[in-house]
Amino acid sequence: MKFVNFIYYVSDTQKVETIRPLHRAYAQGLRDQGKLVIAGPFRDGAGALMVYEAESQQDAEALAANDPFFKGGIWMKYEIHPWEIVGVNHALMPEPSSK
Repeated sequence: MKFVNFIYYVSDTQKVETIRPLHRAYAQGLRDQGKLVIAGPFRDGAGALMVYEAESQQDAEALAANDPFFKGGIWMKYEIHPWEIVGVNHALMPEPSSK
């Protein structure tokens, strides 16, 4: 089941950049395990969106709680909701970034 996580960051951009490599490594690990569907930061720096593959809300919450950004106090606020994909335009989807 898919779960979307709407995340809002603290305004301390230096702190975000310091922890970002750990967060990206964690996200890559989730992707490699088939637990991260799609993710990326908002272009304005306000936060990010992550879509998890999880068995339950509790499992999705655990994925979020283990994120270095969460543990490091980067997430000012977040909301996780079950999500249903009803359509995808693959022509508009970018290639995954290795950043």
